[in-house]
Amino acid sequence: MKLPESYYHSDDVAGLSKDLLGKYIYTCIDGLKTGGYIVETEAYNGIVDKASHAYGNRKTPRTQTMFMPGGIAYVYLCYGIHEMFNIVTSAEGQPHAILIRAINPTEGVDIMLHRRNMLTVKPNITSGPGSVAKALGISRKINAFSLQSNEIWLEDDGLTFPDEIIASVPRIGVSYAAEDALLPYRFYVKGNPYVSKPNK
Repeated sequence: MKLPESYYHSDDVAGLSKDLLGKYIYTCIDGLKTGGYIVETEAYNGIVDKASHAYGNRKTPRTQTMFMPGGIAYVYLCYGIHEMFNIVTSAEGQPHAILIRAINPTEGVDIMLHRRNMLTVKPNITSGPGSVAKALGISRKINAFSLQSNEIWLEDDGLTFPDEIIASVPRIGVSYAAEDALLPYRFYVKGNPYVSKPNK
């Protein structure tokens, strides 16, 4: 069962970011199905969050997707190289987004290996947001697609993690965000090999 659209309409972006751990994400791109469960996320708290693309209510051709109602994909290019997949959450006009930083692959692993140009499964196949998008075949072509679509969706298969094995730590690569860089908005499953940068 796909997670319903209402799931994404919560205005608690940090709480939702944590709740997404263990949810399965699937894509069917060019008829090829791939997927896995989410093990690392980062929350971006809209117009008040200095690390967010939409900080200060910034509206650009890139950020307009973030202002749409929750439950769609926000895909953007980072450093001119990596496609980054985010889930838009909350209500229309409130540009919350959650970056999917790592998944534990479970379906279509051979397809992921091909997309990642790898011969054997190693943690870096889906570790880090650029790797997740590449492995799942996600590109800006599906920017603003609904997560109720047949190209990309999430499911709850009952996998949950107790609080004691969920880390809540500052985000990565947002040092420009001043004090907001210190917010504990990155969540990950402790001990999972696919997590991009476990805190030592």
